[in-house]
Amino acid sequence: MNAQDFTNALVSGGQGWLVLSLAAVLPMLWTFTLILHFSRPYVLRFMGTLTLRFGGDVWWLSYVLIRDALLLVTLTLSILFLMPNLYIGLGLPLTAPLATVVLMWALVVKLTRDADDDPRAFTLVSLLLVGASVLYIVPQIYGLEAGDQVDRLNAFAGLGGIPTALSAASDAGTNALAWPILIVSLVLIALTGGFLFTRFLVRVGHERPGEDAAAA
Repeated sequence: MNAQDFTNALVSGGQGWLVLSLAAVLPMLWTFTLILHFSRPYVLRFMGTLTLRFGGDVWWLSYVLIRDALLLVTLTLSILFLMPNLYIGLGLPLTAPLATVVLMWALVVKLTRDADDDPRAFTLVSLLLVGASVLYIVPQIYGLEAGDQVDRLNAFAGLGGIPTALSAASDAGTNALAWPILIVSLVLIALTGGFLFTRFLVRVGHERPGEDAAAA
């Protein structure tokens, strides 16, 4: 092996290790995302016990900042699953691209509606977040992480095919559903981005500063 081959192997191996490490960390980010989202009633109840208005404002703004920042970080890391060379090449969770799409939809709802004051918007965001987390966490745990437990799964209840079925690729080859899921996810991401861009262009110039506050 010459120096160039060694460098290529090091870069390729480092890239794979980094992506798989991020994939393993994402279930924790999803868990924290759901915890912060559904802790809103507790935060509001705690704010009612504060006697200082400034303290309540700081508490609420800190909560909103951390909650929404965590959502953005999770979405940013999830963009990795839309890259074919990583999604197919490393055998990432099968429905991870769909989880990215559904998470983006949740953020779109938060951008276009007031999910903190509108109960229907809050319910919609909650359903989208739960659905997206299931689409990622289930194939990550029972697909990617259980890939080395096939023999035990077969001995337990003949479930050794589950890791292969929930991974985009394995030693048996590329999952037949991997490319369709990836293509559909990319199309949905493009349509969602087009919707946001069109909505922005349509509304430019039709809103004045303070108009929303006056309407409220």
